[in-house]
Amino acid sequence: MRRRLVPALLLASGVALAPPASAVPVDAQRAAAPLAERTVVVDPGHQLGNRNFPARINAPVPAGGFTKPCNTTGTATAGGYPEATFNWQVSRRVVRQLRELGATVRLTRHSNRDDRWGPCVDARGRAGNAIDADLKLSIHADGSYAAGARGFHVIAPADRAPWTDDIHDSSMVLAARVRTALLAHRLGLATYVAGGDGLDVRSDLATLNLSDVPTVVVELGNMRNAAEARVMTSPRGRARYARGLVSGVRAFLG
Repeated sequence: MRRRLVPALLLASGVALAPPASAVPVDAQRAAAPLAERTVVVDPGHQLGNRNFPARINAPVPAGGFTKPCNTTGTATAGGYPEATFNWQVSRRVVRQLRELGATVRLTRHSNRDDRWGPCVDARGRAGNAIDADLKLSIHADGSYAAGARGFHVIAPADRAPWTDDIHDSSMVLAARVRTALLAHRLGLATYVAGGDGLDVRSDLATLNLSDVPTVVVELGNMRNAAEARVMTSPRGRARYARGLVSGVRAFLG
Protein backbone atom coordinates (compact mmCIF):
# COMPACT_ATOMS: atom_id res chain seq x y z
CA MET A 1 0.00 0.00 0.00
CA ARG A 2 1.37 3.41 -1.01
CA ARG A 3 1.93 5.78 1.87
CA ARG A 4 0.02 9.07 1.70
CA LEU A 5 2.46 11.93 2.08
CA VAL A 6 1.35 14.75 4.36
CA PRO A 7 2.54 18.17 3.06
CA ALA A 8 4.92 19.91 5.43
CA LEU A 9 5.18 23.65 5.80
CA LEU A 10 8.93 23.39 5.69
CA LEU A 11 10.64 20.92 3.41
CA ALA A 12 13.91 19.27 4.22
CA SER A 13 15.47 21.44 1.53
CA GLY A 14 14.49 24.52 3.53
CA VAL A 15 11.93 25.75 0.98
CA ALA A 16 8.72 26.94 2.63
CA LEU A 17 5.38 26.05 1.12
CA ALA A 18 2.49 28.48 1.44
CA PRO A 19 -0.73 26.92 2.67
CA PRO A 20 -3.48 26.54 0.08
CA ALA A 21 -5.86 29.50 -0.23
CA SER A 22 -8.70 27.40 1.18
CA ALA A 23 -6.69 26.96 4.37
CA VAL A 24 -6.26 30.69 4.90
CA PRO A 25 -9.02 32.23 7.02
CA VAL A 26 -11.33 34.56 5.10
CA ASP A 27 -10.47 37.46 7.39
CA ALA A 28 -6.78 36.96 6.66
CA GLN A 29 -7.45 36.89 2.92
CA ARG A 30 -9.38 40.15 3.16
CA ALA A 31 -6.63 41.75 5.21
CA ALA A 32 -4.06 40.77 2.58
CA ALA A 33 -6.19 41.98 -0.35
CA PRO A 34 -8.79 44.43 1.01
CA LEU A 35 -9.74 45.66 -2.48
CA ALA A 36 -10.21 42.23 -4.05
CA GLU A 37 -13.25 42.16 -6.36
CA ARG A 38 -13.11 45.95 -6.67
CA THR A 39 -12.51 47.67 -10.01
CA VAL A 40 -10.98 51.14 -10.24
CA VAL A 41 -10.39 53.24 -13.35
CA VAL A 42 -7.37 55.54 -13.20
CA ASP A 43 -7.33 58.37 -15.75
CA PRO A 44 -3.90 60.07 -16.13
CA GLY A 45 -4.89 63.44 -17.59
CA HIS A 46 -3.71 64.50 -21.08
CA GLN A 47 -0.94 62.79 -23.08
CA LEU A 48 2.60 64.00 -23.62
CA GLY A 49 2.26 64.18 -27.40
CA ASN A 50 -1.02 66.11 -27.50
CA ARG A 51 0.84 69.29 -28.50
CA ASN A 52 2.06 67.54 -31.65
CA PHE A 53 -1.46 66.72 -32.89
CA PRO A 54 -3.37 70.04 -32.83
CA ALA A 55 -5.98 69.00 -35.41
CA ARG A 56 -6.83 65.85 -33.50
CA ILE A 57 -7.01 67.33 -30.02
CA ASN A 58 -9.02 70.35 -31.19
CA ALA A 59 -11.68 68.23 -32.91
CA PRO A 60 -15.05 68.54 -31.11
CA VAL A 61 -16.39 65.54 -29.22
CA PRO A 62 -19.53 64.95 -27.10
CA ALA A 63 -19.22 66.27 -23.56
CA GLY A 64 -22.67 65.78 -22.05
CA GLY A 65 -25.25 67.78 -24.02
CA PHE A 66 -22.62 69.94 -25.73
CA THR A 67 -19.24 69.51 -27.39
CA LYS A 68 -15.69 70.26 -26.31
CA PRO A 69 -12.26 69.86 -27.91
CA CYS A 70 -11.02 66.28 -27.80
CA ASN A 71 -8.28 67.17 -25.31
CA THR A 72 -5.70 69.80 -24.37
CA THR A 73 -1.95 69.88 -23.93
CA GLY A 74 -2.10 70.40 -20.17
CA THR A 75 0.14 72.75 -18.26
CA ALA A 76 3.75 72.54 -17.02
CA THR A 77 6.07 73.88 -14.34
CA ALA A 78 8.17 76.96 -15.06
CA GLY A 79 11.07 74.56 -15.61
CA GLY A 80 9.16 72.70 -18.33
CA TYR A 81 8.07 69.55 -16.46
CA PRO A 82 4.82 68.62 -18.27
CA GLU A 83 1.55 67.98 -16.49
CA ALA A 84 1.01 64.91 -18.67
CA THR A 85 4.22 63.40 -17.29
CA PHE A 86 3.35 64.29 -13.71
CA ASN A 87 -0.11 62.76 -14.12
CA TRP A 88 1.39 59.62 -15.63
CA GLN A 89 4.06 59.15 -12.97
CA VAL A 90 1.62 59.64 -10.09
CA SER A 91 -0.94 57.38 -11.77
CA ARG A 92 1.55 54.55 -12.16
CA ARG A 93 2.25 54.65 -8.43
CA VAL A 94 -1.48 54.67 -7.70
CA VAL A 95 -2.08 51.73 -10.02
CA ARG A 96 0.72 49.68 -8.47
CA GLN A 97 -0.50 50.28 -4.92
CA LEU A 98 -4.13 49.51 -5.77
CA ARG A 99 -3.16 46.27 -7.48
CA GLU A 100 -1.07 45.29 -4.46
CA LEU A 101 -4.26 45.74 -2.42
CA GLY A 102 -6.08 43.33 -4.72
CA ALA A 103 -7.99 45.75 -6.93
CA THR A 104 -8.53 45.35 -10.64
CA VAL A 105 -7.31 48.58 -12.22
CA ARG A 106 -7.95 49.91 -15.72
CA LEU A 107 -6.07 52.86 -17.23
CA THR A 108 -7.43 55.29 -19.82
CA ARG A 109 -3.99 55.56 -21.43
CA HIS A 110 -1.04 53.20 -21.38
CA SER A 111 1.88 55.41 -22.37
CA ASN A 112 3.37 58.89 -21.97
CA ARG A 113 4.90 59.55 -25.37
CA ASP A 114 5.54 62.42 -27.74
CA ASP A 115 4.20 60.41 -30.67
CA ARG A 116 0.82 59.67 -29.06
CA TRP A 117 -2.29 61.75 -28.44
CA GLY A 118 -5.53 61.37 -26.50
CA PRO A 119 -7.70 59.59 -25.71
CA CYS A 120 -10.39 62.23 -26.10
CA VAL A 121 -12.38 63.42 -23.11
CA ASP A 122 -15.52 61.58 -24.22
CA ALA A 123 -13.66 58.25 -24.14
CA ARG A 124 -12.21 59.16 -20.75
CA GLY A 125 -15.68 60.05 -19.53
CA ARG A 126 -17.16 56.71 -20.55
CA ALA A 127 -14.22 54.69 -19.24
CA GLY A 128 -15.47 52.32 -16.57
CA ASN A 129 -19.12 52.33 -17.64
CA ALA A 130 -19.08 49.08 -19.59
CA ILE A 131 -17.22 47.21 -16.85
CA ASP A 132 -19.32 48.69 -14.03
CA ALA A 133 -16.26 50.02 -12.22
CA ASP A 134 -16.57 50.97 -8.55
CA LEU A 135 -15.07 54.40 -9.21
CA LYS A 136 -12.97 56.48 -11.57
CA LEU A 137 -10.12 58.74 -10.47
CA SER A 138 -8.93 61.37 -12.97
CA ILE A 139 -5.50 62.72 -12.02
CA HIS A 140 -4.40 66.23 -13.02
CA ALA A 141 -2.47 69.31 -11.92
CA ASP A 142 -3.43 72.94 -12.41
CA GLY A 143 -1.60 75.86 -14.02
CA SER A 144 -2.84 79.07 -12.41
CA TYR A 145 -0.76 82.25 -12.65
CA ALA A 146 -2.67 83.93 -9.81
CA ALA A 147 -0.31 85.31 -7.19
CA GLY A 148 0.26 82.81 -4.39
CA ALA A 149 -2.03 80.21 -5.96
CA ARG A 150 -1.29 76.77 -4.57
CA GLY A 151 -2.95 73.66 -3.16
CA PHE A 152 -5.17 70.83 -4.39
CA HIS A 153 -8.86 70.66 -5.10
CA VAL A 154 -11.22 67.80 -5.96
CA ILE A 155 -13.93 68.25 -8.60
CA ALA A 156 -17.20 66.30 -8.52
CA PRO A 157 -20.02 66.32 -11.10
CA ALA A 158 -23.04 68.58 -10.73
CA ASP A 159 -26.48 67.13 -10.09
CA ARG A 160 -27.55 67.42 -13.73
CA ALA A 161 -30.21 65.22 -15.31
CA PRO A 162 -30.00 63.17 -17.41
CA TRP A 163 -26.22 63.13 -17.25
CA THR A 164 -24.90 63.01 -13.71
CA ASP A 165 -27.88 62.99 -11.36
CA ASP A 166 -27.32 59.25 -10.83
CA ILE A 167 -23.69 59.63 -9.70
CA HIS A 168 -23.71 63.06 -8.08
CA ASP A 169 -24.20 61.92 -4.48
CA SER A 170 -21.72 59.04 -4.61
CA SER A 171 -19.17 61.22 -6.39
CA MET A 172 -19.50 63.87 -3.69
CA VAL A 173 -18.74 61.19 -1.09
CA LEU A 174 -15.72 60.08 -3.13
CA ALA A 175 -14.53 63.69 -3.40
CA ALA A 176 -14.80 64.17 0.36
CA ARG A 177 -12.89 60.95 1.06
CA VAL A 178 -10.09 61.95 -1.33
CA ARG A 179 -9.90 65.44 0.15
CA THR A 180 -9.60 64.06 3.69
CA ALA A 181 -6.91 61.61 2.62
CA LEU A 182 -4.82 64.23 0.81
CA LEU A 183 -5.01 66.50 3.85
CA ALA A 184 -3.86 63.62 6.03
CA HIS A 185 -0.79 63.33 3.79
CA ARG A 186 0.15 66.95 4.47
CA LEU A 187 -1.13 68.41 1.21
CA GLY A 188 -2.82 71.79 1.41
CA LEU A 189 -6.18 72.97 0.11
CA ALA A 190 -6.30 75.25 -2.92
CA THR A 191 -6.05 78.92 -2.06
CA TYR A 192 -7.42 80.24 -5.37
CA VAL A 193 -10.41 78.07 -6.36
CA ALA A 194 -13.18 75.91 -4.90
CA GLY A 195 -14.08 78.39 -2.16
CA GLY A 196 -11.19 77.41 0.05
CA ASP A 197 -12.59 74.02 1.13
CA GLY A 198 -10.94 71.97 -1.62
CA LEU A 199 -14.24 70.72 -3.08
CA ASP A 200 -15.56 71.98 -6.40
CA VAL A 201 -18.62 71.01 -8.45
CA ARG A 202 -18.62 71.44 -12.22
CA SER A 203 -20.97 70.63 -15.08
CA ASP A 204 -18.61 71.41 -17.98
CA LEU A 205 -16.24 68.41 -17.86
CA ALA A 206 -16.86 65.43 -20.14
CA THR A 207 -14.81 63.21 -17.84
CA LEU A 208 -17.52 63.73 -15.24
CA ASN A 209 -20.60 64.22 -17.42
CA LEU A 210 -20.30 60.98 -19.38
CA SER A 211 -19.55 58.73 -16.44
CA ASP A 212 -22.03 56.25 -15.02
CA VAL A 213 -19.76 55.39 -12.06
CA PRO A 214 -18.67 57.62 -9.14
CA THR A 215 -16.01 59.93 -10.57
CA VAL A 216 -13.81 62.82 -9.48
CA VAL A 217 -11.15 64.94 -11.14
CA VAL A 218 -8.31 65.77 -8.76
CA GLU A 219 -6.13 68.83 -9.40
CA LEU A 220 -3.25 67.85 -7.14
CA GLY A 221 -1.64 71.28 -7.02
CA ASN A 222 -0.57 74.32 -9.01
CA MET A 223 2.40 73.59 -11.24
CA ARG A 224 3.12 77.30 -11.64
CA ASN A 225 3.80 77.65 -7.93
CA ALA A 226 7.52 77.22 -7.31
CA ALA A 227 7.13 75.45 -3.97
CA GLU A 228 4.58 72.97 -5.29
CA ALA A 229 6.61 72.44 -8.45
CA ARG A 230 9.51 71.26 -6.29
CA VAL A 231 7.23 68.66 -4.69
CA MET A 232 5.76 67.54 -8.02
CA THR A 233 9.15 67.10 -9.67
CA SER A 234 10.52 64.97 -6.84
CA PRO A 235 9.94 61.20 -6.56
CA ARG A 236 9.20 61.59 -2.85
CA GLY A 237 6.59 64.22 -3.59
CA ARG A 238 4.87 62.12 -6.23
CA ALA A 239 4.88 59.18 -3.84
CA ARG A 240 3.07 61.33 -1.26
CA TYR A 241 0.40 62.36 -3.77
CA ALA A 242 -0.10 58.72 -4.75
CA ARG A 243 -0.39 57.52 -1.15
CA GLY A 244 -3.01 60.18 -0.47
CA LEU A 245 -5.06 59.19 -3.49
CA VAL A 246 -4.91 55.49 -2.65
CA SER A 247 -5.97 56.24 0.93
CA GLY A 248 -8.95 58.17 -0.43
CA VAL A 249 -9.96 55.29 -2.68
CA ARG A 250 -9.70 52.84 0.20
CA ALA A 251 -11.79 55.07 2.44
CA PHE A 252 -14.51 55.31 -0.19
CA LEU A 253 -14.56 51.58 -0.89
CA GLY A 254 -14.61 50.75 2.78
